Parts: sequence; structure tokens; C-alpha cells
Amino acid sequence: MHVYSALFKLHLPSTSLKGKRGIVKSVLARARNNFNVATAEVDLQDIPGTAVLAFVTVSENKIYARSLLERLEEWLVEERPDLELVAVEIEER
Repeated sequence: MHVYSALFKLHLPSTSLKGKRGIVKSVLARARNNFNVATAEVDLQDIPGTAVLAFVTVSENKIYARSLLERLEEWLVEERPDLELVAVEIEER
């Protein structure tokens, strides 16, 4: 079994923590539903305009696991043009 994780650092169009929470919850829920990955906000929880989101998948196939997270990145860019994807880190754990 292979475990792959992705960290996405995002700039959000939000000036309040309440607005940020709505955006983050929406992105995480839709990613879970569309890609069957584990999700969490893992850093910078108290900064309204920035979020660090983690996504994890487990698969017997390394290529499939990595490509799933790459497709998730593409989906996020296409689906949410209001969010700026600053950094992406995908690695095997």
C-alpha cells in the first residue's frame, strides 16, 4: 500500500475567519465527495486570507495515487478561480 499526501497553500478572498471557514469547509467537503480523499485544514487556521489544506489517499498503485492528487489540484484551479493556489507539495509517505 502507498500513502500519498498533498499540501495546498491557498490565498482566499476572505477578510474574516467566518468567511474563511465557509470557503474551506466547501472545498474540503467537495474534495472528499469527488475524489474520496481524507482532508483537513492543517495550518494557519487563525489567518483569514490564507489556508493550508491537506489531502491524503491510499492505493496499491503509486501512479494512480499521485495522479489522483494531481487531478484534485487541477480540479481546484478550474472549479474555484477565486482562490489563488500559492504552493503545492505532493509526496509519498
